[in-house]
Amino acid sequence: MIKHNMGLVSVSFRQCTPLEILQAMKKTSLSRIEWGSDIHAPCKDIGRLQELCELQNEYGIDCCSYGTYFRLGTDALNELADYANAAKILGTNLLRIWCGDRGEHLFSNQEKKHFFEESKKAANIAQDLGVILCMECHNNTYTETLEGTLELMNEVCSPCFRMYWQPNQFKDFKTNMEYAESISPYVENVHVFNWEGNNKYPLCEAVGVWKEYISCFDKPKNLLLEFMPDGRIESLEKEAGALYDIIA
Repeated sequence: MIKHNMGLVSVSFRQCTPLEILQAMKKTSLSRIEWGSDIHAPCKDIGRLQELCELQNEYGIDCCSYGTYFRLGTDALNELADYANAAKILGTNLLRIWCGDRGEHLFSNQEKKHFFEESKKAANIAQDLGVILCMECHNNTYTETLEGTLELMNEVCSPCFRMYWQPNQFKDFKTNMEYAESISPYVENVHVFNWEGNNKYPLCEAVGVWKEYISCFDKPKNLLLEFMPDGRIESLEKEAGALYDIIA
């Protein structure tokens, strides 16, 4: 049986302090965290990053990724150095980034060519910095469709240029399964939630569906809870229990 790791995305609780988040995690079977660069772990605040590292050690939680809001194709590539340095302080070499500012079908041929060039440059920078860039699998970005993602991965073709996966809440189960199966070789982390359109539901209601989703991955992944159905940190223990049922 594949032993997936269970964790949490810190932006699930932007209203909480890192200490409150780690204390809540301690009550669960979650052992990995993805710190967000927007609130909890700003990339240039070295003191705060070092404090987070100490807190992680105190609570026995490992940082499995650094959730940046760097947007490929829009932000300057030289900004990656600060994000890479922050990730290393936290103890990870994985950086989650956003992939463009619109869907691939909205790129002209010339814009697509330029975007691919920027992506290759980013992958080379990541290799020099000793980190791995992971594209967010998200609507309104280049990786919102399977076709766009495979095209990009094949074009860049770098071990430092990888993917996240998450189901698209506006697509059906069959479409999401096809996406997961097809990009499985590129996936490092998975964001886990139970959404349908704009509605959020408890993860326990989708255990069977998620068992199918994770069957697409033949190597261990970090399965990271992203947001609670009610936004409350008090719900983390129940959501973590559902995640445990999925991988059990």
